[in-house]
Amino acid sequence: MPVLATALVIAMVAYPEAAFRSAVRGLLLWWEVVFPALLPFFVGGQLLMGLGVVAFVGVLLEPLMRPLFNLPGVGGFVTAMGLASGYPIGAVLTSDLRHREEITEAEGERLMSFANTADPLFMAGAVAVGMFGSASVAGTLVLAHYIGAVLTGFVMRFHRPGAPTSKQPEGDSGPILARAYRALLRARRQDGRPFGRLFGDSVRRSIETLLLVGGTIILFAVILEMLTAAGVVRVLAGFFGTVLGWLGVSPALGAALVSGTFEITLGSQLAAQADATLVDRLIAAGAIIGWAGLSVHAQVAAIIDGTGMSLAPYMLARLVHAFWAGAATALLLAWGPDLGALEQVLAPAVEALAPGAGTAGAAQGMGWAAWMGRLALGVRGLALAVAAAGAAALLCVTGQAVRRRAAG
Repeated sequence: MPVLATALVIAMVAYPEAAFRSAVRGLLLWWEVVFPALLPFFVGGQLLMGLGVVAFVGVLLEPLMRPLFNLPGVGGFVTAMGLASGYPIGAVLTSDLRHREEITEAEGERLMSFANTADPLFMAGAVAVGMFGSASVAGTLVLAHYIGAVLTGFVMRFHRPGAPTSKQPEGDSGPILARAYRALLRARRQDGRPFGRLFGDSVRRSIETLLLVGGTIILFAVILEMLTAAGVVRVLAGFFGTVLGWLGVSPALGAALVSGTFEITLGSQLAAQADATLVDRLIAAGAIIGWAGLSVHAQVAAIIDGTGMSLAPYMLARLVHAFWAGAATALLLAWGPDLGALEQVLAPAVEALAPGAGTAGAAQGMGWAAWMGRLALGVRGLALAVAAAGAAALLCVTGQAVRRRAAG
């Protein structure tokens, strides 16, 4: 870490204009998009916890969350908030529950692994419309991302299976609504703050958290720009481009995968602009959004500090989510009824397999040629999803190896 920090400072001195431009770009992203989008959700989540609403919802959702995800019912509230508002509110609420001792360390690691997701406004508005220039692909990206999140949560239910679990209070029985109401009253008494103080504390803590998020966004924007200026991104993009070429995928997506490893927004934008087919670009974007980028991972690391939870399961879950999201995107494009531009997506594959079938066969979805085209797209998408998850995994493993070697 000292070597990396020193290298970053030297790079900023060597490329001051690039460092300044990237910092301004990160600041504008935070101020114009992230801050106004997340502040209401942060404040609302704090208020609902203090008022006992989260405890009320937790009792109602316990019969669903425990068998599916090995989590208490309050995890359902965190999941819903995470799905609605995006990174990193899932980690923030999980950390709050851990500080209040409403969940154990293992449960917090499971919950954070799939409740900290991208928000639908980012995927539909920024990525689909703003980057791909088509609202018709929004449904595919959003649905694939949430399918990946649910599957990741199911996989992570097996994380630390023998660890202690949170229990409902002894002697608390009766109808579920009555138990939920008693949980609300109990949580409100334990908090004890009058509403004015609760509101002020919620706003202050939310702004502090958003300042942390903003600083991380700016820093990683500078880091990625320095790596680009130093030629590191170009070298890594060439390597991953070669691997993608072996898999029959356009090497142009290599730069998007490398950039997306560090920062989700830039990676998605490069995926949308890459010289590749629509299918490959959408799958790459879906995998990048599932991975979320090291910028988000750094935010999560700072947020969970002091909770006893480990970041390693979260990063592993992001790799799993990247694979599931990329694979789900491929399958939705290949087998979905009409998730936007299906005719455009299928026609090249069908034409290659059966010249003359062309658009008609793809649009009708009939005959062996169209079905083989769908199968080919599904297999191609799975290969790209594996490559996207592998790119992030390789960089993570390399970083861990360097750290161990330095420590040794």
